[in-house]
Amino acid sequence: MVQVPIKPTPQTPAPTTAIPNGPALEAWLNDWAQRIINGDRLTRTEALRLTAITGPENILKLCAAADLIRHECCGNTVDLCSIVNVKSGSCSENCSFCSQSAHHPGDDSPVYGLKTAEEIIEQAKAAEAAGAKRFCLVSQGRGIKYNSPRDNEFEQILETVRRIQAETAIKPCCALGEVTPEQAQQLREAGVTRYNHNLEASENFFPDIVTTHSWQDRVETIKNLKAAGIQACSGGIMGLGESWEDRVDLAIALRNLEVESVPLNLLNPRQGTPLGSNDRLDVYEALKCMAIFRFILPEQIIRYAGGREAVMGELQHLGLKAGINAMLIGHYLTTMGQPPEQDQAMLESLGLQGGEAPIPGQYSAAQ
Repeated sequence: MVQVPIKPTPQTPAPTTAIPNGPALEAWLNDWAQRIINGDRLTRTEALRLTAITGPENILKLCAAADLIRHECCGNTVDLCSIVNVKSGSCSENCSFCSQSAHHPGDDSPVYGLKTAEEIIEQAKAAEAAGAKRFCLVSQGRGIKYNSPRDNEFEQILETVRRIQAETAIKPCCALGEVTPEQAQQLREAGVTRYNHNLEASENFFPDIVTTHSWQDRVETIKNLKAAGIQACSGGIMGLGESWEDRVDLAIALRNLEVESVPLNLLNPRQGTPLGSNDRLDVYEALKCMAIFRFILPEQIIRYAGGREAVMGELQHLGLKAGINAMLIGHYLTTMGQPPEQDQAMLESLGLQGGEAPIPGQYSAAQ
């Protein structure tokens, strides 16, 4: 089991140069937003200055500037996708936040083998009817890279992907753990154009939450996917006990890897896991994370993912005005989500539309 050290609430680092106060803060943020829209990119030091912004009023100013970046670099289409847990529980890995781990199975976490193609396709059709444009097949375990040569589950998933393409208009994605270059190519040939493999945290903080595999193992899989022509969907979890430096470092690592889609999960602690007693993030701390990620990743698809409803509650619409331009809709892996109709109504109330958001470089090229 991972022994997670008890850590205080992440502290905001002191900025190297004082940030403006009052009305000057809004002007400073908008100036930075315009520079980013015009092609500038924040350095690590510049990004860390943003973490010194505190207080709900100032954080909302940061969010407004991030929303301007989102609007100008990505447009008003919110990327909608849905996921299905195709195989659950008894996972060999010891990720301290996950209730599917055999090292610390969470309370009431389901355990079952690979679902049939018929079950998965039925859920794909339901996701399509709810408005999702992509549908991700998620499996527990370190990855198909380590499957036995006699194991035919990968072939079953490839065939299911082909059937989803033939029987629906939704785009199939996968999250099956680590893959070899050869497996990445097989996925691409079957029709997978986007694959989720989260870095979860910064390279520095990663050993505090997982010890059965390394951060570099995850980076290698992302590189294998991109080499095969598959878009990389990779992000992390906020609220694990990481520092603001860790959050900035994660965003910069994702930028350096040129990932296309970035899920931002907000820890919803699961009883029975090492992080089960963690407090949920404060809403404004979560918004600050979203906005800073948008400042660092102006063109990426940044996705509301797990924990959205639990952490944000009735204020979740604020995330869509803080740089977010994508959402998981429907249920998550081991927890329930809100009805898709409620998500669609929220988008409409904000003047946004569900669909398929542009990947980096696509929106500006279309203007």
